[in-house]
Amino acid sequence: MARRATVDLPGVRLAYLEIGSPGRPPVLLLHGGAAHAHWFDAILEPLAARFHVVALDQRGHGESRWTVPPAYATEDFSGDLVTVLDRLGWPRASLVGHSMGGHNALAFAAWHPERTRSLVVVDTRPAIPPERLTRMRERGQRPRRVYPTLEVAVASFHLLPPDTVADPALLAHLARSAFVGRDGGFALRFDPACYTERRPVDLWPLVPGVEAPALVIRGERSPVLPRDVAERLGQALPAGRLVEIAGAHHHVPLDRPVEMAAALLEFLAEAPSSR
Repeated sequence: MARRATVDLPGVRLAYLEIGSPGRPPVLLLHGGAAHAHWFDAILEPLAARFHVVALDQRGHGESRWTVPPAYATEDFSGDLVTVLDRLGWPRASLVGHSMGGHNALAFAAWHPERTRSLVVVDTRPAIPPERLTRMRERGQRPRRVYPTLEVAVASFHLLPPDTVADPALLAHLARSAFVGRDGGFALRFDPACYTERRPVDLWPLVPGVEAPALVIRGERSPVLPRDVAERLGQALPAGRLVEIAGAHHHVPLDRPVEMAAALLEFLAEAPSSR
């Protein structure tokens, strides 16, 4: 069973889930935007059988603190990972990131090759299209919703993009983990400034410099990572390959956790074993 812990960084406290025995090869899991560490709950146990796994609530998400003033550039997220690895005593780690987490993992691998054992980018692209970034910032400016009860909050929960074939029980579990008591009701554990103040880097120029073995995972039905872009990314990574998960939409860890875990186990087992 995963253990909940926190780590204090300059200006922010981060929360994380930890599972697996220390001493095994370390793996750091990074969720997508407006999500949280429990997005990986369905794959934690399979990975923990062979790895020491940490699923991080990134700044502004889940049980981690919001930054004041808001600091949600790619450099901020990546800088957090350096300190997290230091505090965990991990000289190097394999990084697995979904969506926004994949973007941050890719940046980390490019900027910190000496700390990256291997890299898995799950259904994300190196650069966010301008129109998508505009919609993101518009969402962040909407009035914050506070629901009168947890039940009403859970009933409102939905994915973005909405298409999914995930187990309804898993979605219900995620929904209950997504809300916290606030302002006399229940609100998402998510800082809206993560949308309004998001400052993503265009990573395409950095991709050819990624030294670590890399796996690109795409959901077959994903609108976020078109197949041609996934193929381009896999080919641009010097030690990259592409795997497509049949039947999955964008939320691959939810839609096809068994298949994703199998792909991760096969790939991570091949990575250099030194820590």
